[in-house]
Amino acid sequence: MTARTAPFNARGLSIRNRNMHIYIYGFLLFLDELVFSMSGSSSLSESGNQDLMDCLRATENCNQDQKCSHRFRIMRQCLAGKDRNTMLTNKDCHVAQEVLKEMALFDCRCKRGMKKEMQCLQSYWSINKGQTEGEDFYEPSPYEPMTPHRHSDAFRLASIISGIQSGTSKGQPHCSDPTRPCNPCLDATKACNLNENCKRQRSNYISTCTRAQTQGQQPSQPQSQDSCNRKRCHKALRMFFERVDTQYSYGLLFCSCKDQACAERRRQTIVPSCSYQDKTKPNCLQLRNTCRLDVHCRSRLADFHTNCQMTPHSISGCLNDDYQACLTSYTRLIGTDMTPNYMDSGHSNFTISPWCTCRGSGNQEEECEKFLQDFRENNCLRNAIQAFGYGSLPKPDPQPTTGSVKPDLEITASIPKTTMELGEEPCIISSCGNLNDKLSKNLRCCNH
Repeated sequence: MTARTAPFNARGLSIRNRNMHIYIYGFLLFLDELVFSMSGSSSLSESGNQDLMDCLRATENCNQDQKCSHRFRIMRQCLAGKDRNTMLTNKDCHVAQEVLKEMALFDCRCKRGMKKEMQCLQSYWSINKGQTEGEDFYEPSPYEPMTPHRHSDAFRLASIISGIQSGTSKGQPHCSDPTRPCNPCLDATKACNLNENCKRQRSNYISTCTRAQTQGQQPSQPQSQDSCNRKRCHKALRMFFERVDTQYSYGLLFCSCKDQACAERRRQTIVPSCSYQDKTKPNCLQLRNTCRLDVHCRSRLADFHTNCQMTPHSISGCLNDDYQACLTSYTRLIGTDMTPNYMDSGHSNFTISPWCTCRGSGNQEEECEKFLQDFRENNCLRNAIQAFGYGSLPKPDPQPTTGSVKPDLEITASIPKTTMELGEEPCIISSCGNLNDKLSKNLRCCNH
C-alpha cells in the first residue's frame, strides 16, 4: 500500500464504519417501532379505544344511580380524616370500595384546560384519596392520557450520530445568520415579540413578576422575594403557558445554548427572582407535601411523574416514548409551588430542579434524593429538552395569530448527554412517509 492511497483507504474505512453504525441503529429503531405498533394495536383492540369519562360527568351519573350514589356516600364518609388502613378495617368501607371499582366513576379522568378543571380535579381526588397504600411516592395522573406523539422522528438519530462522528460543527441549528453571534434564546424572544399574543402574555407575566408588592419600595432597590406577589406571578406564568402557542413558549423555555449568556437568558425566562427562588430552600419532601395540599399542584406533579418517567429500555429514555407529553407536563408545573427551573447558567450540562434541598431529611433522605433525582437526573426530560432545542425554531410571523389550535411540537430523537454536545448541529432531515424513506433519507443526509 502506498502512502498516497493510505489516507483514502482510511477514509473509506471510516465511512464504512460510520454507515455500519447507521444501519445498526436504523435496524434497532425499526424493531422498536414494529414492537410498539404491534403492542399499540393489541391494546387498542382490547380496550376498544374508549374515551375515559371526565370526573364531573361520572359523578353526575353516579348520583343518578341509587346503588352508586349510596356506595359513594359511604366511601366519602370512610375517607374523611382516615387513612387507607383504617378505612379498610371497616367492612362497609371495604364493600363500598369494591362496588365503586366496577363503576365508571373509579376510572374517570380530567381534560387539561377544561372549563371546570378545578371541580373535576377535586372530584377525582375525592374518589381516589386513600385508594393506594399510604402516601404513594408516585401518584397516578388525574388527566386523560395524551395522544401519543412517540418519537416519530427517531430515525434522525442516525444523522445526528453521523454528524458527531464526522466532526462537523456548523453552529446551532437555530442561527440563520452565521456572521452574527448565535443566541437561540434571543432569537426565540424576537420571535415571541413578533407574535401579538405571545408578546402580550409575556409582557403581562414579566410586569407582574417584577412589580413591587409595596408602594414604598424605591426604584433603585434590587428585586427580592419580598418585592413581588408570588401568587400573582405564578398565575400570570400559568396563563402564559396555557394561552401561548408552544412553538413560541417552548422556544423561550427550551432553547439550546452554547454559551453562558444564552443559558442565563434561558434561566431568566420565568423571572426566577420572584417565581422560583426564596430566602431559604425548604426540604423537598416538605415541598412535595405542600404541593399535594393544592389540587392543581398535586395533579400536575402526578402528571409530570407519569409522562417524564425514566426507563433504560428505550432509546428516548422515556417510559412512554413521548417527548411532547413530557415537555407539556413539565411546563404545566411552572406557576405552582413545585415550579422547576434551570439551576444555573451552565450551557453544556444544564441541571433542572425545584427550589428545595434534601438537608434535614433524617431517615427519609433516600426518599428525598429519589424525588430530587426525577428532576436533576431525569434523562427523559433532558433528552426531550435537547430534542426540542435541535428542532426548528418557529419562523417569526409578523401577523397576529387568530387560531386557537396549538400546532404539534416537532421533535427529534436525542442522544444521551454523554455523547451529544450542545455546540454541534445534527443532520436534520424532513419527515418521511414510511420506514424505507426514513432510512434512505438519513443515509443520504449523512453521506453528504
